[in-house]
Amino acid sequence: MAIEEKKKVWVIGHKNPDTDSICSAIAYAYLKNRTDEERYEPRRAGELNEETKYVLECFGIPVPGLVTDVGAQVKDIEIRRTPGVSGKISLKRAWEMMKELNVVTLPITDSQNLLEGIIITQDIATSYMDVYDNTILSRSKTQYKNIIDTLEGKLLCGNEHAYFVNGKVLVGSANPESMEEFIDDDDLAITGNRYDAQLCAIEANAGCLIIAGEEKVSKTIIKIAKERGCTLITTPYDTYTTARLINQSMPIRYFMRKDNLVTFELEEYIDDVRDIMSKERHRDFPILDEEGRYVGMISRRNLLNMRKKQLILVDHNEKSQAVDGIAGADILEIIDHHRIGSLETMSPVFFRNQPLGCTGTIIYQMFREQNIEIPKNIAGLLCSAILSDTLMYRSPTCTPLDQAAAEELAVIAGINTEQHAKAMFRAGSDFDTKSPEEIFYQDFKMFSQNGIDFGVGQISAMTQEELDNVKEKLIPYLPQAMADRKASMIFVMLTNIMEETTYLICGGDGAEQLVETTWHVKKTGGYHVLRGIVSRKKQLIPAFMAAMQEE
Repeated sequence: MAIEEKKKVWVIGHKNPDTDSICSAIAYAYLKNRTDEERYEPRRAGELNEETKYVLECFGIPVPGLVTDVGAQVKDIEIRRTPGVSGKISLKRAWEMMKELNVVTLPITDSQNLLEGIIITQDIATSYMDVYDNTILSRSKTQYKNIIDTLEGKLLCGNEHAYFVNGKVLVGSANPESMEEFIDDDDLAITGNRYDAQLCAIEANAGCLIIAGEEKVSKTIIKIAKERGCTLITTPYDTYTTARLINQSMPIRYFMRKDNLVTFELEEYIDDVRDIMSKERHRDFPILDEEGRYVGMISRRNLLNMRKKQLILVDHNEKSQAVDGIAGADILEIIDHHRIGSLETMSPVFFRNQPLGCTGTIIYQMFREQNIEIPKNIAGLLCSAILSDTLMYRSPTCTPLDQAAAEELAVIAGINTEQHAKAMFRAGSDFDTKSPEEIFYQDFKMFSQNGIDFGVGQISAMTQEELDNVKEKLIPYLPQAMADRKASMIFVMLTNIMEETTYLICGGDGAEQLVETTWHVKKTGGYHVLRGIVSRKKQLIPAFMAAMQEE
């Protein structure tokens, strides 16, 4: 299979992405493309915070595309490219196409490839078996071209692109005197090779005359037919066969199904499609693109051959933090620096997890291990990720390896770590124009322990004034956040980077009691003050987990 035909692999971080999550995804996708086939693309599972936006802009990196659900979609399965057909074609031609394509459904489309309807083999069989009156050919507005093709006929005079729209179909088997009594203007008459019957039909103002079983027709008949405006067709079939076949010339538009069609779009998720299919008796379903144009057909059988989205996860390994639909995706690798979480995979994967302060440090090591040169902009991203996750080396999660990597990356990127970190944090703590929701979710993760789901957000700032303003915005929002995330408890770490202190606010039954039991502090000024606590991963979460296990 050619490289361009291979499915893209998305490198993606956790929901509510932070700077490490985004920068590591971009850097690792770059590394994979240098060491493997170029089919790796960075993605994000949520909106960027201001700090991350600043970093990407600083190093001229485009924002990765947003992915909110990685469940299998219609576009991930094999779509049968059955061509759309015109509603003008005959029933006979439709039947022949179904046999040629080995399908039971034909989509009917217009000149813009918009779906007009579908026709299935049952519809064609029904058209053959039902008893119609002798005006059905005109009521269905049958084109003369269809009649000629169906009867393998030859046009002697008239316009094959014209339509038979008035009158009835009759067989001129009686003597001419009798025929005059039942032929009306614009009728379609089928006759044999009798000159007198042919002349009678034309003089009775028939709109069309089909001469069966005869290829040679009198020049006089042709001349009179032209003068009278009568379409003249010959067919090699006998009169009986011609009368039997002629209804197969009717256009499929007259018989197609066009109301309450069950269609799917390329972006629809397979779980939803499967539910709808289970309630329908149809075998095939049309697929439309985002503009409503016909793409192809799928059936229940196609759902068995899904190509799941392929992912590499960075900076997380817990299902609660992963993008929606993760259970329906194919995880190839996990690169992380957090505790081992609840995420399960269907098959063994490459899993690299190190007790470092940042995923970016691990990816820096992988560049060095594989002797791949780190470009200036990628070095800037990885350095920013480390500075952000370690709070400029102040976090207890920071190791000597993190600091050494950040300083080397800073040299490559041409930046001063302290100046760059302060600029990042200032950008991230600009809360004045943000809504409580935007502030709350800029760095938020869900956890579970002993059947209790709880969420922890973290907001870092350079000054206490900024944190006090944030507190006033967030406290009224906590009940809404709990409801949205179905969390029993919610905690927000308001971390003063310069003081290396977290001012904790919380909501939910038992939340304050958990804080006070864990840290032996009382609430003051609307906060629980946790001095020396700046890391959610290494300090807050492990302490909460231990306290909840004891309970």
